[in-house]
Amino acid sequence: MRSIGVASLGSLSYARAVRAPLYAERADELFRAEVIDDPHPLYARVRRIAPVSRVAETGVHLVATRDLIEEVLDREDDFSANLTGVLVRGAHGEPTTLDLPPTAATRVIATADEPAHTVHRSIAQPRMSQARVRQLEAPIRSWTRVALDDWFAAGHADFMQVAELIPARVVAELLGLPDGDVSRHRAWAMMGGDMLAGDVSEARMMRLATESANMSAYLGEHLDRAAAAPREDADAPLLHALARAVASRQLQADEAVGIATVLFGAGGESTAALIGSAVRGLAERPDLADRLRAQPEHVPAFVEEIVRLEPPFKFHYRAVRRPCALGSVELAPGDRLMLLWASANRDESRVEDPNELRLDRRHPRDHLGFGRGGHFCIGAGLARLEARIVCEELLARTRALGLSTGSPRWARSIFVRRLESLPLAAGLAP
Repeated sequence: MRSIGVASLGSLSYARAVRAPLYAERADELFRAEVIDDPHPLYARVRRIAPVSRVAETGVHLVATRDLIEEVLDREDDFSANLTGVLVRGAHGEPTTLDLPPTAATRVIATADEPAHTVHRSIAQPRMSQARVRQLEAPIRSWTRVALDDWFAAGHADFMQVAELIPARVVAELLGLPDGDVSRHRAWAMMGGDMLAGDVSEARMMRLATESANMSAYLGEHLDRAAAAPREDADAPLLHALARAVASRQLQADEAVGIATVLFGAGGESTAALIGSAVRGLAERPDLADRLRAQPEHVPAFVEEIVRLEPPFKFHYRAVRRPCALGSVELAPGDRLMLLWASANRDESRVEDPNELRLDRRHPRDHLGFGRGGHFCIGAGLARLEARIVCEELLARTRALGLSTGSPRWARSIFVRRLESLPLAAGLAP
């Protein structure tokens, strides 16, 4: 490792800063199938050996401990939330980076810095307030029952069709999109993670780009319709609030479409991922499923543990703004950090029995599964509600759950922790 002498790095002075060690002997380890299927041994090794470590010569650094991740979140002057580039597998299997142009989609809500972030959040947050979430419980429960009816009638097909459908309907309801387009909404909601998966063929990337353009055009049309027939009541869908923000010049039109686009992934794919992981947990632990059937009041604690153990997004990026250091590792402008939420949530220094699912944790929400601070997920309450309702309804309708033929299959993504397939066997309740 290369060391430097005393130097002023950004806003702090460090007596000694060093170049980060490599995170692994094999440069492509993050992309390997066994790590995609179970990334936690790798994360544990990184926490133990080099909690700030570099991925080959890409300028990307893994940040693996909770203390260091929280430090990054507190140092916004040093680390930008803008999505400036992503880690990808190169033509020969080696990790490299794909720089992204500064577009609205990479600079809104979760990927926005201040002061824009506060503006975007103030527009979207009221549509996901506690009061609004409570209003959605009845329709979500109704949609879940219908989806389960269809799933049982189909002979216990892949459960991910239920896990993906419910969040897609919720996102459409929030934005004010026609329910008849739900199949398109479901496909678009599952698309965002592919863009950041890190290992996507050129042909697949071209298809994703085409569908992204189709989605943007569709959302733009519905934004125009909202502007032509404005609503200002508190229950108006989010597209109306976005249209008003464009009219008042709080937002540009492409920013409004960008916010709606982000909600498809953040509200659709991440919640589908949470639901899939929760139902898998029930299927793999019949004793736990039986306990929750008998004591449904513990379902919220169960959902919270699933968020901690398998957060839908394994990490988010931060871009280094200026010369600085983190954990005595020197960083340069243009470097990028991967804040490993999934690692921080199992940090042995902060969590008792970090790899165990426990319903008796004293502070069950003390994790980073939904982020933290100013960038805490605005849809966290809604995601918890959707996962809770699906688990409650599935448990109430069954006397037994288990995995059927075939194994659950994870999406081939370094970014999202989502099951693409979840074959279940279920015994119906009498």
